[in-house]
Amino acid sequence: MLDFERCWRATLSRDTRFDGLFYSAVITTGIYCRPSCPGCPMRKNVRFYRSAAAAQEAGYRACKRCNPDASPGSPEWNLRADVVGRAMRLIADGVCDREGVAGLASQLGYTARHLHRLLTAEVGVGPQALARAQRAQTARILLERTGLRITDVAMAAGFSSVRQFNDTIAAVFDRTPTALRGAASSPTGQAAGTVVVRLPVREPFDGPALLRFFAAHAIPGIEDIDNGTYRRGLRLPYGAGVVALTPRPGYVEAQFRLADIRDLATAIHRCRCLLDLDADPLAVAELLAGEPLMAPLVAAHPGLRVPGAADPEELLLTTALRHILPGPQGSTVAAALTRRFGRPLPFPSGTVTHLFPTARTLAEASLTDLLDDEAAVLLRRIATDVADHELTLSDGSDRTETEYRLTRAGLGGDSAAYLVMRALKDPDVFLTQAPGTGRALRSLGQPTDPASTMRRAEHWRPWRSYALMQLWNLCPDGTHLFAPSHRTAPQPAILAS
Repeated sequence: MLDFERCWRATLSRDTRFDGLFYSAVITTGIYCRPSCPGCPMRKNVRFYRSAAAAQEAGYRACKRCNPDASPGSPEWNLRADVVGRAMRLIADGVCDREGVAGLASQLGYTARHLHRLLTAEVGVGPQALARAQRAQTARILLERTGLRITDVAMAAGFSSVRQFNDTIAAVFDRTPTALRGAASSPTGQAAGTVVVRLPVREPFDGPALLRFFAAHAIPGIEDIDNGTYRRGLRLPYGAGVVALTPRPGYVEAQFRLADIRDLATAIHRCRCLLDLDADPLAVAELLAGEPLMAPLVAAHPGLRVPGAADPEELLLTTALRHILPGPQGSTVAAALTRRFGRPLPFPSGTVTHLFPTARTLAEASLTDLLDDEAAVLLRRIATDVADHELTLSDGSDRTETEYRLTRAGLGGDSAAYLVMRALKDPDVFLTQAPGTGRALRSLGQPTDPASTMRRAEHWRPWRSYALMQLWNLCPDGTHLFAPSHRTAPQPAILAS
């Protein structure tokens, strides 16, 4: 349950860092707002909700002044590893629209009825209402940022009929689709077929540090960083896409080119995860700045984020290569695999021309001319486990079980933990033996033995992933963060639990 007094004080402060954490609704006007909305309702007329969907379900429409549905997402859903947190991440990825509530519940291992009870108890509404709110926001973006016909917008946003689309837009925004389109300013300098979206962030936000990290790990052909913009291909449910991400003051500009416009909501969600845009940097800084070693690092680099994954399968396979091969060889072989087996993009962007090959492709490919026999066997084994769904990295995966399965499949403990940190957004991972960790601690005059390092890292819970990024940020040369190759023999096949 939301604490009314705390929410009311946050609303009075007009502090933007609370946007997305909850929503305020005014019973006399019938609208809901961000906490930072400059409106001044009377206390007795205010109600608070955990999500925009819950406010909509209660009969409120979005404020036209503060546009609450476009606020940053709640950091809670990335932090939580329970069923509700995993469900919220899957809904944001569009699973409910593609597979229905039954498909969503199946991925989580629960019945649809029990999942509805859990979400209603925690968020105030069930999965259908949450998915409906997301469809409404996607429709608004398409109406304002593209020239698609309104009937095509309805289908692309995931509505089952134009009537359902019209009713939802009227209920949420108190406008017709035509009025929403007419009120939007026409984008200038926008290439045909491109959708430009502003991704809101909680400040402070250290975008340049993220770009440096991506540059140090970029695989030629798949991703590229140039003039402050990060470009990469996207493998999406309905087709391929390309995105260009440019950090700006207060937001990230995202330019999407998609083979199928129905992928827009999923593409936005994955880019938000990639850049960790829903994090609460002030909560992280409050804890880390209280520890003597971290305090100067946090002060020097406020708003440092933990890079996520736009394509978890790609990240798993390329991490496996970097675990198998020493130094830069992993990236070199990944680029060679991309050229030979990767899928060409329908609309390449500069040097971004391909998607990384799928796990099924690598499981069936001949790799012996690129890798020695031992390395080829291990990579093929991991790719086969991924292709057969014995290894998965999705928003609905359990973090502890996934890390165990990754280690059993032949990845080292640090590589497995690194994948859980990035692909599953675990905020409390610390890679004690990663070379980058040791180099950073030595530069600070600290002991680097595992026991001493883990004792110190205990002070950084539950934000050890952010502490780790502060340490790695001290390695400006972008040296690989994986230890030299120490291949682990694959374990017997993992049986579904």
